[in-house]
Amino acid sequence: MAINDSYMRVVQVQFSSWDKKYNFDAAEIDLKVGDKVIVKTELGVELGRVVGFNDLPEVKVKTEDGEAAQEIKKIIRKAEPDDLKKLPNEKQKKKDFIYCKKIIEKYQLPMKLVDVHYSFDDARITFPFIADSRIDFRELVKDLTKHFSRSIRLQQIGIRDEARFCGDFGHCGRALCCARFLGDLNSITSEMAELQQCVHRGSERISGICGRLMCCLSYEEDGYKKLAENLPPVDSLVKVEGRKGRVLARYILKQTVKVLLDEGNGEAGGVVEVEVGKVKKL
Repeated sequence: MAINDSYMRVVQVQFSSWDKKYNFDAAEIDLKVGDKVIVKTELGVELGRVVGFNDLPEVKVKTEDGEAAQEIKKIIRKAEPDDLKKLPNEKQKKKDFIYCKKIIEKYQLPMKLVDVHYSFDDARITFPFIADSRIDFRELVKDLTKHFSRSIRLQQIGIRDEARFCGDFGHCGRALCCARFLGDLNSITSEMAELQQCVHRGSERISGICGRLMCCLSYEEDGYKKLAENLPPVDSLVKVEGRKGRVLARYILKQTVKVLLDEGNGEAGGVVEVEVGKVKKL
């Protein structure tokens, strides 16, 4: 359904919490976040959950008659209670998980199995895993295909996706943000930690259970950037109450700077911490 001439409202559907979100056209179906839907993908028919909506610019593609908007696959229908019963239950899922793990150990592959996912049409089983490098799992796939008599897909995911899927509690004592409300897992950089002046706490205290920098470092990044704009850079020359000096350190939240004052006019040099309002840039 079109929003205007250049944008289109799409429904974001996710087939598992460790997988990415896919865009679909809801057509005339009334949907809300949390609804289960049946869709057709390039790999087959899937049952997924609506996780959001988005307005995307229409992409034009060349056709024999000129240009046309790129087609987005439509949602087939809402899922019914009976549809959910068609998928294997937790007991079967656990059994298949253990079998796959056994075959991984058989070939001594350096990979960690995370979950089992069944396509709605029962034509494919996906086994997500994490690994530090590329894995040659051709023999593994052969064994699994023979055992399950279905198409087998091994999908490598990130360690942050595993944390979101498994769930846990962060340093704050609350359930992980990635499992509760975060959609896309954006990149968290060391620059964010440096800006917020918490690198000195050590990597263990600013990393989540996934071993990566905590997602919450991105929450206050914009606020820190704005506050940092008020402070002169480290090593810049400034004047404090008529005396020249050089900035040694900045304290963004306190809005103060540490300045090494020059000697002169009979006054000894020294280090002072000054509020930003009393500092003039040279």
